[in-house]
Amino acid sequence: MKKTGSEIVIECLKEQGVDTVFGYPGGTILNIYDALYKHQHEIRHILTSHEQGASHAADGYARATGKVGVCLATSGPGSTNLVTGIATAYMDSVPLVAITCNVTVPLLGKDTFQEVDIAGITMPITKYSMIVKDVTKLADSLRRAFDIARSGRPGPVLIDITKDVTAAVCDYRPKKIRRSVEVPQPASADIQRAADMINAARRPVIFTGGGTILSDASEEVTALARRISAPVCDSLMGKGGFPGTDDLYMGMLGMHGTKTSNMSVSKCDLLIALGVRFSDRVTGNAALFAKNAAILQLDVDAAEVNKNVSVDLALVGDLKQTLTALLPLTEERAHKTWNAEINAYKKAHPLKYDMTTLTGPGVISEIYKATGGEAVITTDVGQHQMWSAQYYRYTKPRTFLTSGGLGTMGFGLGAAIGAKTGCPDKIVINIAGDGCFRMNMNELITAARYKIPIIEIVINNSVLGMVRQWQTLFYDKRYSNTTFTDNLDYAALADAMGAVGYRAETPEEFRKAFAEALKADGPVLIDCRIACDDMVFPMSAPGKPIETAFDQDDMADA
Repeated sequence: MKKTGSEIVIECLKEQGVDTVFGYPGGTILNIYDALYKHQHEIRHILTSHEQGASHAADGYARATGKVGVCLATSGPGSTNLVTGIATAYMDSVPLVAITCNVTVPLLGKDTFQEVDIAGITMPITKYSMIVKDVTKLADSLRRAFDIARSGRPGPVLIDITKDVTAAVCDYRPKKIRRSVEVPQPASADIQRAADMINAARRPVIFTGGGTILSDASEEVTALARRISAPVCDSLMGKGGFPGTDDLYMGMLGMHGTKTSNMSVSKCDLLIALGVRFSDRVTGNAALFAKNAAILQLDVDAAEVNKNVSVDLALVGDLKQTLTALLPLTEERAHKTWNAEINAYKKAHPLKYDMTTLTGPGVISEIYKATGGEAVITTDVGQHQMWSAQYYRYTKPRTFLTSGGLGTMGFGLGAAIGAKTGCPDKIVINIAGDGCFRMNMNELITAARYKIPIIEIVINNSVLGMVRQWQTLFYDKRYSNTTFTDNLDYAALADAMGAVGYRAETPEEFRKAFAEALKADGPVLIDCRIACDDMVFPMSAPGKPIETAFDQDDMADA
């Protein structure tokens, strides 16, 4: 059948099972938006306030649902406004397809109005980027974009389409999509070697990361941990891959990890690393990381093997499939002495905070109690992000959505909109610092326009909290450009944007406001006023071994 390029785009989205897209129209993409108008009952479009918000919303949708997120933007500044969101998805291996449109083929390369080489700009931050200048290649290019985005180690793909291609006509044939993708699997001899390492270990530790979530391997990871009685720590991206309420769970690993996790990795004789990339925030001084242990790494991406930390054995393949093969070869173990040592350390070094006043950890703890741990939590980046990782116990995958690799301020609100759109039956809460909220606060208008009932928590200390913490600890309290002196009224701002705003200055005020927020049928913002010098503990200094992490007690004794 004959169809225009813009109609082919819509048909290909339907082929891929896309039910929601996030975007912002403009001149070069008008043909696609016109076709979208005709299919608005099949594909929902969320008009964000800014293209960056669209990319973060598509990202949050993908993280919460496991599907490929889709965002749309026009040429020039429309497309470049997607860049931060694309880079965020790339660093965290999120499947996303960004569709942009460009000027017509005869005008390419002539500095035409709103022309930019967005495929070239995004090449380093995508799995693949392409420009389509021939309508006969459009359908296959779109299908390939989705295949690449979801296959192997997932990630973003950008497809740029010239405007004349969206208007041109060619034959289109529907295609049934087969989503089974082959990935490399480790040799059986290597799987047996891994089992032998596990069976011989006396002080094993499991370190689980974002790969556990992406491969839907949480059940297998949990089964392995319980089978061999191994204590478990996780990365920021791995939250929910292993139940945070399990007796074997020790907490997050790394710069702001628990003392128990950091100590265990420094003392273990085998570190089983599952779907992690050993980032600098996890390892501290990489040369001294897990210095007493053999390291067994399981990952789908061979490029992650021996990149930051040298390992003794790597199994490259899909984590779920690899663990399924590995589990029957492992022997049940109790490791009573090792677990008793870990439990003693948990008791000696618990996470703690001042309960007499409103604090970031207190806010997170109250949210956890009120939701029973059943909410989807999105965050921005900074102190509130670390407190959200420390004090909310995640028991299920895809319930903690945060910018881990890129550390994108302004990520959380758009991500919350995407998550709630994809998971309408779940409570979705974005936890932001006041500095982060200022980055993309305009997306609160988007939530209000569509009556999307998300809860925006602003941890408001009137400073850039994490930067101030570093200035306090490492820069002799030289607070260069980290203090907000404008005293912005966030609750009034929320009201002006069409949401409902509350202010909380005590734990009781927060509890009351949050109870009201849970009953709301639209977006709610709670401005939580905390002290400017509250800090995230524990903390290990950058570049130092993670076992040297210190907390408020150590600071008081120093």
